[in-house]
Amino acid sequence: MTGGFRRTKLLHPTLTGGKNVTLHTTVVRGLAKLYPYDVEASDDLVDSVRFINAPYDAETVIRAGYGAGLLGAVVPLPLLLFNVPVLFIAVFVLTASLASIHGVHSAPHLIAAFRRTEALGDTPNLIGRAVLRMQIQPSLENAVRFAAQTGNGPLARNLGAHFNRSKGTPHAGLLSFSEEWSEYFPALRRSSTLLATAQDAPEGERGRTLDRALSAILDGTRSQMAEFTASIRAPTTMLFAFGILLPLALIALVPAAPLAEIQLNIWMFVLLYNIVLPASLIGAALWLLVRRPVAFPPPKIERDHPDLPDRLWLRTGWGLLAGGVVYAIVEAIGPAYLSEIVGFGVGLGTALLAVYSPILQIRNYVRDVEENLTDALYIVGRQVAEGESVESAIDLAADRVPAETGEVFEHAAGVQRRLHTSVEEAFLGTYGALRDVPSQRARSMAALLAIAGEEGKPAGRAIVSMADHLEELEEVESETKRALMRVTSTLDNTAAYFGPMIGGATVGMADMLSAEDINVAEGFGEATTLATDQLGIVVAVYLIMLAFILTPLSYALRYGMDRTLFGYHIGRTLVSSMLLFVLTVGLIDVVLLNPA
Repeated sequence: MTGGFRRTKLLHPTLTGGKNVTLHTTVVRGLAKLYPYDVEASDDLVDSVRFINAPYDAETVIRAGYGAGLLGAVVPLPLLLFNVPVLFIAVFVLTASLASIHGVHSAPHLIAAFRRTEALGDTPNLIGRAVLRMQIQPSLENAVRFAAQTGNGPLARNLGAHFNRSKGTPHAGLLSFSEEWSEYFPALRRSSTLLATAQDAPEGERGRTLDRALSAILDGTRSQMAEFTASIRAPTTMLFAFGILLPLALIALVPAAPLAEIQLNIWMFVLLYNIVLPASLIGAALWLLVRRPVAFPPPKIERDHPDLPDRLWLRTGWGLLAGGVVYAIVEAIGPAYLSEIVGFGVGLGTALLAVYSPILQIRNYVRDVEENLTDALYIVGRQVAEGESVESAIDLAADRVPAETGEVFEHAAGVQRRLHTSVEEAFLGTYGALRDVPSQRARSMAALLAIAGEEGKPAGRAIVSMADHLEELEEVESETKRALMRVTSTLDNTAAYFGPMIGGATVGMADMLSAEDINVAEGFGEATTLATDQLGIVVAVYLIMLAFILTPLSYALRYGMDRTLFGYHIGRTLVSSMLLFVLTVGLIDVVLLNPA
C-alpha cells in the first residue's frame, strides 16, 4: 500500500531502537504455525519488515496472513446455530477470511509508513539544531554530532548512524543521510547541501547560507503539507458523503419499505452496516493516512512518568460504574432494548477517558512549558549577546517569562544557585527543571544553552536565531493543523453528534411506522418493516464502529498516529454518541407515539 522502500535504506536498526518480543510478535508467530507451508515474500514486504526491525521475517508474515485467513473463515461459522441464512454466512466467511489475509500482509507496510511519517516530522528540528550549532562554531562535524545527540527520535538515531560510519569524511555523513530520506522529503537534500556548503563559506556569507538552509527545510515542510491538505479534501468529502451520510440516509428509508412491498432481512443490514461499511471505511482511512508526508505528533508520555497514577488500568473501574448506571437507567426508562449496547458503549468510553485523561493532562502541561519558550530564548540570547553570563540571563528570563515556561527557568535558576551546577545539569540533570518534561524542543534548548555557557558572548546570536526558528516552526505547524482541521472536523463531529442523532431519529421513526402500530394500506401486501429492537442494535453497533474509525482518522490526519489522543477522543465520542442516540430514540417515541 505504501509503495516500495529501497533496500539500502532499511538496514539501519537505529530507526526503531531495537527488537522487543511483544504480544504482537507472539500472535504473528502463532498464526504462522497454522500454515506450515513454503511461501515466497515480495521485495517490498521484505524491505518493510526490515524497516520496522521486526523480530520475524517476511515469510513468517505471509504464513501468518494465510493462518489468519483460515481462522477468519472459522469465526463466522457459529452463526449457523442462530438460523442465519447460509448465503449471508458464506459472505461473512469470505469477507472475514480475505480481510484477515490482506490485513496481516499489509500491516508491515502500514507500520513502516506511519513510522516514516512520524520520523520526518522531526526534520525541521533536526536541521535547525545543526544550523544553530554551526552559528556558534562553523564545524559541520560538531553540528551533525550535536543534532544527532540532542534528538531521541528515529531520524536523529539514523543521522547518528550515518555520522559514525562517515567519521573523517568532509560531510560527516550529512549528505548520505539526506540522500536516504530525500525521496520522502525532497527539501532535505537542498537544506543539507546548503548546510554543508556553509562550513567553507566566507564569514560574511556563512550566516546567510545557514539562514537559507533553515528556510529551505521550513518552506519544504509548508509546501508538502499544503499539497497534502489539498489532495485529501476531495477524498475526505467523498468518504463523508458515500461512507457516512448516504448510509445514514438509507436507514431513514427503512420505515417506508412496507409501502413498496419490500421484504427486509436484519442480516442484510448486519452485513452492510456492521461488516462491509466499516471495512470500507477502514480501508479508505488507511489509504489517506499513508499519504501524509510528515506528522507533528505530541510529546510521548511514558507509563513510568512520576506524575501518572500507579496502576493506571484500575481507573477502568469508572467505566464499569458508568456503564452499569446507564444500563439501569435505560432499562428502567426505555427504550429497554438499547440498554445493553448503550451501557457497553458508555462504559467503554468512560474507561478510556479515565485511563487517558491523566496522560493528556501531563501532555498539556508540556505544551504549556513550550508555549513561551520563544520569548525565554530571545531574552537569554539578547542578554548573552550583550556580554551577560548565561546563568544571569536564565535568572532574568525566570522573572520576565510568564506561566509554566517561567517556572521551568525559575527552577533551573534555583538549582544553579543552590547546587552550583552547570546549565546542562540545571535543566537536564537529576534535579533539573526538565527531568520530568518530555519535550524535545525544551531539551534541545537546554543543550544549546549549555553550549552557550561554554562559548559565552558569541553564542548569543545563535540563541536568538533558535528563538526565531522555533517561532517559524510553530507557525508552520499551526498553519498545517488549522488547514487539516477544516478538512477533518466534519468526520469526528459526525461520529460524536450528527450520526447518533440521525440514527436515533431513524430508529424512532421505524418504531412509529412498524407493522405492530399501523395497518398497512390494503393492496400493499404483507411486507413489514424491520423489528425496531433489531434495527436499533444494528445502528448502535454501527455508531460504535464509527467512533473507532472516524475519530482516529481525524486526529491522525492532524497530529499523526498517537495512542493517547485516539484513546481519549474515542472515549469522548463513545459517551456522547451513545447518550445522544438513546435520547433521540426516546424523544422520538415520546413526541410521535405519545402526542399530547
